[in-house]
Amino acid sequence: MIRQMNWYGGWALILLGFAVGAGIGLFFHRDDFWGGYASWRRRMSRLGHIASAALGLFNVTYSLAPTKSDAGGIALLAGAVAMPAVCFLCAWKKPLRHLFFIPVTLLCLAVILTLVSGSAP
Repeated sequence: MIRQMNWYGGWALILLGFAVGAGIGLFFHRDDFWGGYASWRRRMSRLGHIASAALGLFNVTYSLAPTKSDAGGIALLAGAVAMPAVCFLCAWKKPLRHLFFIPVTLLCLAVILTLVSGSAP
């Protein structure tokens, strides 16, 4: 059941990353878009869109991995949802940057749980 959640959740995150990237891409040619190329809002939005696609790919890969426990998969999916969410929240309100500990903790926990419970191919 968890593996299926990682599979479908991963593909959903990849699709979200592509859709958000396409949306952002419609306006990237404008120098003043969201405060300019180096602005906080634009950087956080780009980070959120790439985190969505990349962490979605990690979830798809995890769903195929030979691990003994699903705890790592739960943490990985939670972190993969939390990371782009926090990035987009930070783009909206800069003080929300203090929430980054949540996805980082979840993703580190996912790696540790996977290493501890997994078996190498």
